[in-house]
Amino acid sequence: MSAIVRVLVGLVLTLGVAAPVGTADSGAEPVVTPHRYEQHYLTAPDGTRLHADVLRPAGLPEDAKTPVILTVSPYRSHTAYISAPRASGGPSTDYLPVDLALRAGYTYVIVDLRGFGGSNGCPDYGGPGERSDVTTAVEWAASQPWSTGRVGMVGVSYEAWTGLLGLAARPRGLAAVLAFEPVVDPYSYLYMRGVSWKFSGKPVTEGGIRPADQVGMEHLAIASTPGRPDDSPEYQANAVQMTQECGERYLALTGDHDDRNPQWVARDLVAATRGNTIPLFLGQGFLDANTRPDRVFELWQAQGAGEHRAWFGQWGHSDCRFKCGTPQFDAEMMAFLDRHVAGRDVTVPGPRVTVGQFDGGWRSETAWPPVDSRVYPAELRAGVYTDRGYVPGPDRELWSISQPFERVTQLSGVPTASLRLDGPASATAAVELYDVEPGGRATIITRGIAPVAETTEVRMLAQDWPLAAGHRLGVRITDVVDDVWTHAPSNATVTVRSGRVDIPLLVEPRVPDLTGGGSEAHAKWRVEKTTTIAPEVMNNAVVHMKLPNETSPR
Repeated sequence: MSAIVRVLVGLVLTLGVAAPVGTADSGAEPVVTPHRYEQHYLTAPDGTRLHADVLRPAGLPEDAKTPVILTVSPYRSHTAYISAPRASGGPSTDYLPVDLALRAGYTYVIVDLRGFGGSNGCPDYGGPGERSDVTTAVEWAASQPWSTGRVGMVGVSYEAWTGLLGLAARPRGLAAVLAFEPVVDPYSYLYMRGVSWKFSGKPVTEGGIRPADQVGMEHLAIASTPGRPDDSPEYQANAVQMTQECGERYLALTGDHDDRNPQWVARDLVAATRGNTIPLFLGQGFLDANTRPDRVFELWQAQGAGEHRAWFGQWGHSDCRFKCGTPQFDAEMMAFLDRHVAGRDVTVPGPRVTVGQFDGGWRSETAWPPVDSRVYPAELRAGVYTDRGYVPGPDRELWSISQPFERVTQLSGVPTASLRLDGPASATAAVELYDVEPGGRATIITRGIAPVAETTEVRMLAQDWPLAAGHRLGVRITDVVDDVWTHAPSNATVTVRSGRVDIPLLVEPRVPDLTGGGSEAHAKWRVEKTTTIAPEVMNNAVVHMKLPNETSPR
């Protein structure tokens, strides 16, 4: 196992594709603010040695106390950031707000999770070991003579996941967490109802080609990235200490499609962070094809009292420092940290929830889904489809299309579907919602999948999407979306005896009241996630769904 993993390291570093939970959509910049750099080792309760890079504002006395911003990560090797080689060595700060922090008087600490970078031990994919690492890192940073005792955790993706692990563990000194595009439930990150997601093949293609149930091997390759010649002997030894037993346990878990596995249940942070009162700044892109907009909203709704903030909108796998067209984001982020970590008497600008709609508008909300989002059932057509995959064809799909809407009708929340099916359990049923223009051009709004059962319940991904006047809602039932999920076709016929979608719609569509631009992911979605529905399909698939603002059939 260990030898195989080390062979993979070379391939990973060459291709630059092993980023199952990365931050490649954000933006990289070197640290230019003067600072003093130190390295330290922390010892976890079980004896695991954790490596830390510490960046202190320049010119401060050794014991000058500052608030601390902390990132706990599997991706901060001195040799490579995820799979991108680093020529200069030293602290890996790509995509982190280190300059902003140093200029504002914070010390920035980066700690390697067990088994990664310069830390030894066995990674356990958000398990008790990694949760312990977060506790150790926070309490160490809070207890240093140069620390005020208040620590804020900041990160995107896996580095946001570790922030949520901090909320679950509640270590001494944790004052706030800023988490964008986090893993909330690692099972749902890899699987939807037992069906493996696909991750993109960047930089070769953005299409889904990498089965999620195989990302464990990619993580082990990252964990086996060797140190640099100028790293300390302990760092170099820790970087390549992965054992066969450790790797086998990791692969057994990440390859398990069964959500009843007690290890998956124990890693569900929706339950573990319920009632949290530590201030949380949470962000999620509705167009994120990595950490998708799924159970993160359950976690948001389960937070307890506290000065929490959220940004939800039309971007991919990133925060909004670079690619959302929102220059106010940095100021809001730093004010949040200043108020809750530095203890400064500042007001955090902006609303409790900032929402980016698919039509390009930005608005304020006090909750998301909004308090006036109502669920409306819509009946679907019966019919059949073939679970055969790969080659498109009308035999693979069953459409239902509403009457046109008389005025703007806004979807806001998490749609679901309930289907009564006849077919083998080895087949799958995927449901997609579309925004259908008068000429038949249709853009994907959201989708979900589940194995075929007599009663099949499908939870789709969240969205916030105004349907324009004259547009229709399209619902497509199919076997699988080939570049989104991995599924071995059963080649069976599946009969849809009846079906219903439950659509969350706002009582009144919103008028945007915030400034914001568009993201790269949004522009691509408008072009790449579209199809044209043939006239004969449109003519045969129209049903009166009895949704608000839907015109009556003639």
